[in-house]
Amino acid sequence: MILSATLSKPTGQVEALLGKKYERVKIRFKGGTDKPYFAEFFTDKQSFHKNFSEGELEEFLSANVGPAFKNCVERTEDKEITFLTNKKGKTSRLEKPLNLSSDKEKFVKPLSAAAARDFSQDHNGGAFNRSKNYIIKEGEPVPFLQALGVMTDAGKVVAAKYDKFRQINRFVELLDDVLPAVSQAPLQAQEVGAPLQILDFGSGKSYLTFAVQYFLERVKKIPCQITGVDLKKDVVDSCADLARRLGISNMNFVCGDIASYKGISPDIVITLHACDTATDYALAFAVEQKAKAILSVPCCQREINSQLRKDSNAQFAALLKHGILRERFSALMTDAVRAELLEERGYNVQVLEFIDMEGTPKNLMIRATLKGGQGGASLACDNSSLSAAQSQSGEQSGGQQKNAALLAAFGVKQKLFDLLTIRG
Repeated sequence: MILSATLSKPTGQVEALLGKKYERVKIRFKGGTDKPYFAEFFTDKQSFHKNFSEGELEEFLSANVGPAFKNCVERTEDKEITFLTNKKGKTSRLEKPLNLSSDKEKFVKPLSAAAARDFSQDHNGGAFNRSKNYIIKEGEPVPFLQALGVMTDAGKVVAAKYDKFRQINRFVELLDDVLPAVSQAPLQAQEVGAPLQILDFGSGKSYLTFAVQYFLERVKKIPCQITGVDLKKDVVDSCADLARRLGISNMNFVCGDIASYKGISPDIVITLHACDTATDYALAFAVEQKAKAILSVPCCQREINSQLRKDSNAQFAALLKHGILRERFSALMTDAVRAELLEERGYNVQVLEFIDMEGTPKNLMIRATLKGGQGGASLACDNSSLSAAQSQSGEQSGGQQKNAALLAAFGVKQKLFDLLTIRG
């Protein structure tokens, strides 16, 4: 039985055979349905998903290993089979035994050290012979985790997905911390018993979007309505289909651009790894809509880095001299400015470690809650009064002045600063 397969090195016929210029295809066994194989097709910039039955998988591999892809590596319970196609189109087969457990989920990327420790403790007793005290617990089957391949049908966390399982639990812990502050502020929907409005910008495959829904509805018993927004229509359609299959009626997925989104007024805004200035547009939307809480994990802070030069600031020349240092410095400056701007707009702000660096290098979270349970109307009044006063005096507030001075010192612009300054 095939547990995983990876096709790579596309031929010139791949687009004609499969409809797109795919660079690789990754297939894994997930079980649980009449189409137990999950396939990801990758182009240069996008990924597309498809499910196969066992027969359909065999037909796909037979038709495309060689004609569409020169290389293919298949793994079963006890062996690895490699197919190599030469320039003449001849395909050879190499086979070697695997000295691994027959657990099909071992055939994947290594765990981070922290996840490996947790998994070892949870499944083998470990040094402390205990299980981690996660909010979403192992051993209790969770439908969305099973559908996404994180849990088996019995509720056991798949070894290779333990990093993802830890990330999901860390996120709901951070969300749980802000719920008291959210509950103290008037919700966007004023009706008694109205659901909490959650907006997830750049929702992607929606592991965390589904986690939020499960945590609020099933664990906390808090009614909610969740909207996920993403640019990729195929991903949006896939998530919407999963919600339908799971019988979830309070999730909606929308194909759209964060920069031009004009949808719901959210109580909580989530933005996980929204690339570069997409995070700024999401934060600006949250501020304008007076969201009660914001959880943002920025990604790819290229804007300032693209403007910095080695000679941008003589006093900090050592930080700007080397590319990797300049990249990290610009990311920290970007997030520092974002945090200051949110504070300026009436939020209590924390910059936290989202997940350990081994799990993902994109590990900083900006978490913000509206101060003092302020309602939308009062904050809008405060902000409009502040903007009017600044407009009449031609002056910036103290926080704006500090951010403006920091950016000017390096001769750079920052999108959130510009958006909030322009929009008032």
